[in-house]
Amino acid sequence: MIEILTPTELDRARVSGALVGDILQTLRDRTTVGTDLLEIDRWARELIADAGAQSCYVDYAPSFGRGPFGHHVCTSVNDGVLHGLPHRYRLADGDLLTLDIAVLQDGIAADSAISFVVGETRPPQSLALIEATERALAAGIAAAGPGVRLGDVSHAIGTVLTAAGYPVNTEFGGHGIGSTMHQDPHVPNTGRPGRGYRLRPGLLLALEPWVMADTDELVTDDDGWTLRSATGCRTAHSEHTVAITEDGVEVLTSPSA
Repeated sequence: MIEILTPTELDRARVSGALVGDILQTLRDRTTVGTDLLEIDRWARELIADAGAQSCYVDYAPSFGRGPFGHHVCTSVNDGVLHGLPHRYRLADGDLLTLDIAVLQDGIAADSAISFVVGETRPPQSLALIEATERALAAGIAAAGPGVRLGDVSHAIGTVLTAAGYPVNTEFGGHGIGSTMHQDPHVPNTGRPGRGYRLRPGLLLALEPWVMADTDELVTDDDGWTLRSATGCRTAHSEHTVAITEDGVEVLTSPSA
């Protein structure tokens, strides 16, 4: 089912989106060399609870994971790219960390992810991966709007990623979002323009370009959740929840400050 929000529901989505953006920014600001992934998860739990919201992850048990997830944020490090299960690991200088969080507040969910390098070391490959996903996300957002075909959004994302030299995996991608975290339509990170569902005002989409440096093949970690690059190469992932409006597109998960 594709869910179309009312104007009142869209106002609530703006609140949940700002909360997700603020939580991610706080988590990023607190994370340093030596921070434990389980500490990040504890911070996320406290920030969500303080806002009177609920995590979309704790009880999440889809077919592709060894559920329930049981944590409040995905923490994917280096070769981990999606669904990183928090565990006891202290971040090292130069680690590439992706934080992905989804929260339900007042009945509307929002979902966002950021990738960044921890510490002072700045590996060029890691920075290039992150920058490519951020540019692809911006391109997807710029392509979206009322009446636009979904394939146009996917094509815009994929054009940036392939031009940067990265293989594109279409097994996991963006998705509709609203009263629940994962909804139709699926938004692949590459596609054919002029094809697919025509976007309507009131639709929320979580757009999430992600790449692996030299492969499009994923492997599942022994924890049953974390998806890693098959070659052990580094990865990156950027995501925003956006709303299709009468006038265009609105990013909901930017930090409020």
